[in-house]
Amino acid sequence: MRLTRVAVDGWVVAQRNLIKIKRVPEIMVFVLISPIMFVVLFAYVFGGAIDAGPGLDYKEFLIGGIFAQTVVFGATFTGASLAEDMQKGFIDRFRSLPMSRSAVLVGRTGSDIVYNLVSLLVMAMTGLLVGWRARGDVLDTLGAFALLVLFAYAISWIMAYIGLIVPSVDVINNASFIVIMPLTFVSNAFVPTDSFPSFLKGFVEWNPVSSVTQAVRELFGNVPEGMPIADAWSMQHPVLYTILWVAVILLVFVPLSVRTYERATAK
Repeated sequence: MRLTRVAVDGWVVAQRNLIKIKRVPEIMVFVLISPIMFVVLFAYVFGGAIDAGPGLDYKEFLIGGIFAQTVVFGATFTGASLAEDMQKGFIDRFRSLPMSRSAVLVGRTGSDIVYNLVSLLVMAMTGLLVGWRARGDVLDTLGAFALLVLFAYAISWIMAYIGLIVPSVDVINNASFIVIMPLTFVSNAFVPTDSFPSFLKGFVEWNPVSSVTQAVRELFGNVPEGMPIADAWSMQHPVLYTILWVAVILLVFVPLSVRTYERATAK
C-alpha cells in the first residue's frame, strides 16, 4: 500500500516537472544542444588526431563514450532542480500537502528519465549523421539504451542527495563538475585505455564510466572481432559490472536521500 502511494504521488510530481518544459522550453533546448555539440566536436575536431585501434573507426568508438558522458552529466539536472526547489521554498509547499515524503525524490528522478531518453535519441540521430552505426541486433541495441538509462537513473540519486545537502544551484553545479569531470575524462570514453599512463590504467579499467562505455560499445557491435580487451574483470564483463554499480548506488543513495529529505523538511 505504501509503495503504491509513493508511485502514485511520485507520478504526480514527475508530471509537474515535465510540465515545466512547456513553461521553460530553454531547459530542453540546452538538454538537446549539449549532446549534438559533443558528438560534432569530437568526431570532426579531435577525431582525426585520435587512433581508436586497429579495425575501428573513431566515430563508432566515440559514440558509446558520448552516450555515457551525456547521461552522467545529465544527472546533475536532478540535483540542481532539487536545490532550486529548496532555495525557492517549493519543498515547504510539498511538505504541507498530504503526500508521501519520498514521492518528491521519486518524481524528480523519474521525470529525468524522460530527459535522458530524449537526449539519447538526439545523440543517436546525430551519430547516424556523422557515420556511426549500431551493428548489433535489435535486442542488443535496445539493451544498450536501457543500460544507459538505468545507469543515469542511479547517478541521479547521487545528485539528488548532493542537491539536498547543498541547497544552492551554483554550488551543486560546481561540485558536480569537480566530481564528474575526472570520472568521464579519465575513462575509456574518448580514448583507448592503452593510451593512459600505467599509474592511471587501474583507475580507468575499474571506473564505472569506463564499464558502461565498454558495455554499450559491445552491445552496439562497435568492438571489432579480435580487438584486445583489458585484463581487468570489469572490462571483460562490463554489463554485469555496470549493473553491480547501479545496484550498489541505489541501495546506498535511495534510503540516504530519503532520510536526508525527511530531515530537511522536518526543520
